[in-house]
Amino acid sequence: MKQALALCGTLLLLAGHPAVYGQDSGRQEIPYADPTIVLVGDTYYLTGTSSQTPAGFTVLLSDELEGPWRTGTTDDTRFLLTQGTSYGTAGFWAPQWIQLDNNVWGLAYTANEQTALAWSDRVTGPFRQDTLRPIDASAKNIDPFLFRDDDGKCYLYHVRFDHGNYIWVAEFDLQQGTIRPETLRRCLDNTEPWENTPSYPSVPIMEGPTVVKLDGVYYLFFSANHFMNVDYAVGYATSSSPLGPWVKHAENPIISRRIVGENGSGHGDIFRGKDERLYYVYHVHASDREVSPRRTRIVPLHLAKRADGLYDISVKPDAVIIPRRILGTAGSNAETIKLSRNINK
Repeated sequence: MKQALALCGTLLLLAGHPAVYGQDSGRQEIPYADPTIVLVGDTYYLTGTSSQTPAGFTVLLSDELEGPWRTGTTDDTRFLLTQGTSYGTAGFWAPQWIQLDNNVWGLAYTANEQTALAWSDRVTGPFRQDTLRPIDASAKNIDPFLFRDDDGKCYLYHVRFDHGNYIWVAEFDLQQGTIRPETLRRCLDNTEPWENTPSYPSVPIMEGPTVVKLDGVYYLFFSANHFMNVDYAVGYATSSSPLGPWVKHAENPIISRRIVGENGSGHGDIFRGKDERLYYVYHVHASDREVSPRRTRIVPLHLAKRADGLYDISVKPDAVIIPRRILGTAGSNAETIKLSRNINK
């Protein structure tokens, strides 16, 4: 099984080339998977999983969500994090910014199938560690999302391998950069038909966590299925506590190929735009035939408050934004397929 998956991933990687990107007047679609966006002042910053040299993460800037997205004026503002300045030598996936104050930024990310956290005094980095180490070396864990609650407590949502990929949460000590193991618990089980479809058979996979708090309720967004599955999709669950228990939304998934019209739509992040609306940035497959290189999409979230105080959250397919960059401004055109994620399959 592992050999078959590796061969499939290799073929998909070789199939990726610039022609799969849409081009519009010198602009090109953005090849970031697992994307995240943060708004600082009047500027949006975008990063995600991609292939570049040196290994790490690049960043794009834009005044508008549609673009044009561009790099900074120097290499120092192009690379958020590179190999050698923080933990990791390969497999740099799923970055996420967290701001502690105006002068302290954190970048949570995956490398070598471990979560890590690096620091900088600006959103564009470079992000570094005094000691190169992962957050929790006791087990493989990926896809970090740091959530800071109103009371100042922090929680690390992440994915751990246990006969499949599952989302876990633990209280997080920002000063020490470690979890509190006694608070560690699994958030969700793989229970719904849409979460494990036969289009691409695999062990259960639930990943890409993002948490937002609305009117005192915690909303945990997650993706399900293998990322190479055309049915990779996004749902959410709610809780009165950041540690759960969680109740899945009855109308999941809220983002899927049947809703937005593109395969493999998932694994993103929530951010607030200049218009104060909430948006979800995510990735899709390169085309109906190819997975790689995955491409970035943005869609506003529509919130409808129910009688019980919870929100029904949905998206409209005609509102999907295709962000574009100025040609030649971000990394290479080929994305490295995450073959190592198949380690437990």
